Amino acid sequence: MPGLVSAKTPPPTLSLSTAQTTTTTTPQIRLNSPSPQPKRPPSPSPSSSRAKPSPDRSSGKKKPSPSSDPTKLGLNLDESSLDNPDLGPFLLKLARDTIASGDGPIKALDFAIRASKSFERCAIDGEPCLDLAMSLHVVAAIYCSLGRFDEAIPVLERAIKVPDVSRGSDHALAAFSGFMQLGDTHSMLGQIDKSVHCYKDGLSIQIQTLGDSDPRVAETCRYLAEAHVQTMQFDEAEKLCKQTLEIHRVHSAPASLEEAADRRLMALILEAKADYESALEHLVLASMAMIANGQENEVASIDVSIGNIYQSLCRFDEAVFSYQKALTVFKSSKGENHPSVASVFVRLADLYYKTGKLRESKSYCENALRIYNKPVPGTSQEEIASGLSDIAAVYESVNEPEEALRLLQRAMKLLEDKAGQQNTIAGLEARVGVMYYMIGRHGEALSSFESAISKLRASGERKSAFFGVLLNQMGLACVQLFKIDQAAELFEEARAVLEQECGPCHQDTLGVYSNLAATYDAMGRVEDSIEILEYVVKLREEKLGTANPDFDDEKSRLAELLKEAGKSRNRKAKSLENLIDPNSKRTKKETAKRWGGLGFRI
Repeated sequence: MPGLVSAKTPPPTLSLSTAQTTTTTTPQIRLNSPSPQPKRPPSPSPSSSRAKPSPDRSSGKKKPSPSSDPTKLGLNLDESSLDNPDLGPFLLKLARDTIASGDGPIKALDFAIRASKSFERCAIDGEPCLDLAMSLHVVAAIYCSLGRFDEAIPVLERAIKVPDVSRGSDHALAAFSGFMQLGDTHSMLGQIDKSVHCYKDGLSIQIQTLGDSDPRVAETCRYLAEAHVQTMQFDEAEKLCKQTLEIHRVHSAPASLEEAADRRLMALILEAKADYESALEHLVLASMAMIANGQENEVASIDVSIGNIYQSLCRFDEAVFSYQKALTVFKSSKGENHPSVASVFVRLADLYYKTGKLRESKSYCENALRIYNKPVPGTSQEEIASGLSDIAAVYESVNEPEEALRLLQRAMKLLEDKAGQQNTIAGLEARVGVMYYMIGRHGEALSSFESAISKLRASGERKSAFFGVLLNQMGLACVQLFKIDQAAELFEEARAVLEQECGPCHQDTLGVYSNLAATYDAMGRVEDSIEILEYVVKLREEKLGTANPDFDDEKSRLAELLKEAGKSRNRKAKSLENLIDPNSKRTKKETAKRWGGLGFRI
């Protein structure tokens, strides 16, 4: 019986084997094994071993097999013949063979759907049929291969209800595979929170079956940790990554490739938490493991990560040395025009911008663009889009918003037809909106923000930190267009999100409070504006200190409003809990600037 194992490939492909990975990407899992012929395309159904047959087909005299001619089992197949218990396995094999032969997924989908109907009809009442679960996995995989992810979701939700985990490892395997495949499909729709929930359920079943120290559990823990990184849940990711490291410490040789992959992920998590020294330690150990295993290109990739850490620590000379080491390896092993070379150019461009060498920075940007404009064969659209986005960030930094805008639009164009990229496109649209705002094209900024928010709402990401920041930016665009009522609604929603995720003392949250107070003032809701400003001033005085330049501005605005209202300052302002809806999430924003006479902040 194969173990419960996770790996990383696109969801439409199913396999029970584990794939070795050393980079951190959006998790994709294979659930059933590929076709035995190594050069044939992976079959969307199990080929190595089918789940044990249901009791009604495991005994008794075998009925004659249906015809082996697929054309005789097409769409006109009599539904009554589905009662034949031998038809389900045969139709499932036809679905697999149809995919392998390249005849097209539509015919394979018909065979797989009919197979599932046959398994369902032939199942004994009250007995879970694993063949039914397997056929549903195949139906869902074919839907995914066609880009019909929404149709795959209900099929998989039905499939995970079939197995009974208490009946042993076969049922546990079917349940585990179903949850992981369902998680992958949610991920392809950008529904990361739902995918994390599914992965957790799959991991729970795996631990229940194999124990918490099995090496296969470590693979799934790392997989789930990567998903938590995608949702910026770094504490959960760190906990899982530590568990993975501990399992591999026991079961793997010292300095193994598994350990190196774990440490690279841990470094990414710690870097996100601004624990740069610890991240650097893990990267050095990962590099030593890769050197011991002769993985020269992986060592170069780690050198880039080490350079990023040095740059965060303002150790710029050491960062340049690490980048140049990686650049030398990539040029010699992959060629001068490989995207890996371009990615290092972008890192150097960012570094030289930070050290005030703008000419060198722009030169490296141009060199990277030259590579992305004429990519070598085999370069994915996603890789090019990511590179263009990174270069755009440098142009944003050097205050060239028009060039940044052009590159972001190119990146969006490359991703618009790619499955599972809706959240990425939403992020790019948000940045495009900021660029439009910076150059005074507020109507176009508002349209970009609206499109980004619409995509995030559709994917279920309504309470993330990024979502809160985006609502604030959209509110500011509405203010510029004199849509004050709409701006107030957006600031109110942003306030709820940011209070939940960042807390009342976070600079992003304070910025939204200030914007909302200014909006209420503009709407004539002076009492509401005073109430917010009184709390913000009190919060700064008691918890944050008064050194922040915004404090004097907020205090002055409050005094002016109180004077107009004929009141004095209330030293016992309401607590923030009475002002803020507690059901929301967080944001990422690095600076707060004054905007306009009303005190708006962007």
